[in-house]
Amino acid sequence: MLQVARWIRILVTAVLLGGLLVAIPNLLPSDFRARLPGLLQNTVSLGLDLQGGSYLLLEVELDQVQRDRIESLTGDVRIALRKAHIAFNGVSQSIDSLSLHIVDPSQFESAKTIIEQQNPLAGGNMIAIGTRDYDVSYPGSDSIVLKMSDAYKIGMKDQILNQEIEVVRKRIDALGTREPTIQRQGADRILVQVPGLSDPARLISILGKTAKMTFQLVDENADPNEVMASKIVPIGDQLLQDVGDSPKGAPPRMIVVQRRVMVAGDRLQSAAAENNQQTGQWVVTTRFDNVGAREFADLTKDNVGRRFAIVLDNQVISAPVIREPILGGSGEIEGNFTIQSAQDLATLINAGALPAGLKVIEQSTVGAELGADAVTAGKYSTIAGLALVVLFMFARYGLFGLFADLALLLNLILLVAILTLFQATLTLPGIAGIVLTMGMAVDANVLIFERIREEQRNGRSMFGAIDTGFRLAMNTIIDANATHLIASLILFELGSGPVRGFAVTLGVGIITSFFTAVMVTRLIVIEWLQLARPKQLAI
Repeated sequence: MLQVARWIRILVTAVLLGGLLVAIPNLLPSDFRARLPGLLQNTVSLGLDLQGGSYLLLEVELDQVQRDRIESLTGDVRIALRKAHIAFNGVSQSIDSLSLHIVDPSQFESAKTIIEQQNPLAGGNMIAIGTRDYDVSYPGSDSIVLKMSDAYKIGMKDQILNQEIEVVRKRIDALGTREPTIQRQGADRILVQVPGLSDPARLISILGKTAKMTFQLVDENADPNEVMASKIVPIGDQLLQDVGDSPKGAPPRMIVVQRRVMVAGDRLQSAAAENNQQTGQWVVTTRFDNVGAREFADLTKDNVGRRFAIVLDNQVISAPVIREPILGGSGEIEGNFTIQSAQDLATLINAGALPAGLKVIEQSTVGAELGADAVTAGKYSTIAGLALVVLFMFARYGLFGLFADLALLLNLILLVAILTLFQATLTLPGIAGIVLTMGMAVDANVLIFERIREEQRNGRSMFGAIDTGFRLAMNTIIDANATHLIASLILFELGSGPVRGFAVTLGVGIITSFFTAVMVTRLIVIEWLQLARPKQLAI
């Protein structure tokens, strides 16, 4: 046990030096750190409770998705039945069902066949494989009812929530924040924590929009004022707010646009906020994919001199006149933008549209002052805990206690290095895990030193007592650390948020403390024995 191979010495030394190199950037100023190589620029990120930031609990409006699916199904059924020249009436919709009446009973069987064609098997819903998206019933000889199956609802909700989380993550990442927490909660809620972002209003503005963008023609023959007065919208049109053309502070003007979507927003490939050098105004430049570029070229080529509306979430943000065909697949969106609003719109376009709306259930802001107080308290508690452990080990074991203290310091360095390497987020519970780790880190040394004392009392020589102490204490050390590691894994798996932060630092601390207590302390003792050649063991 007191003979250590050279390669083990080199490996341990390399691990310690590498850990020191990775951990040091956490103590350096940000301007100096920016000049270091890429890997050495990483630091441990501070969580919401330490850095301050915004907290949101969002509810996904899944009911609206079901209504939209039923609306889409109704349109498909109408078109299919009309193409087959089957007369129907009594169409009614609910949140998850559609019912209709077939006028001619002799056409009922043909109608059933067409309905089955509009009700695909599984519908791409993995949970509903082998079943239909809609359960079809025939309450009478001339009535048909389609109702969403339970399996389809479950699969649709899971799919929508996963898409929502992905889009939310893309939008938040585009804001330049670090280590946001985005988690699903329950059946229809999403938890969002963004450290360092102290403006929840902007976050809500970014996340609250579904960002469904369309390009539609303006109905030049319809007068918005007359439509508002008569409350009768021409067939095939819709009355929308023109927020882009309205002066600041004034109520939005209204505009009548055709319902037909000429180009869908999902054809947009990229967007960026830029300053127009000619007008000095901020605009959003866009680029379409191949299909969108062709559709946009046809739109502008066939409608020169007319206005088209750029509609975002049922609001017109710009309604420019088509002065010439735009054939290159790119364009500009103007709309009295500020630099922030232009960047926000570009962010929404690049992240994609939300498949369902989000409603803010709960919001809060953690101030930077509170976070700074927490960081200060965490520093003091860590220093106080470290000092007490150091003093106890020195008072109890003398020089060997100092060896254990040096191993404890190296353990903290390795712990910070691993958290930095994986860019973990440090929270208040995480600091608690670090403080607890310091107390647990010397447990292995206590077991070893007490075993060495016991072997000395039993009459063993100095070298024999040290060798036996390290060897026989190993089983107990492994058992203790294994049980602690299992507990931390269970906390991480079953916990969430702060509990997981505590479990991560505790688990990493257990691994590093085992390494430093078993390997580093033993190497220090061996080097001391070879250099000092003591006559007796003072422990």
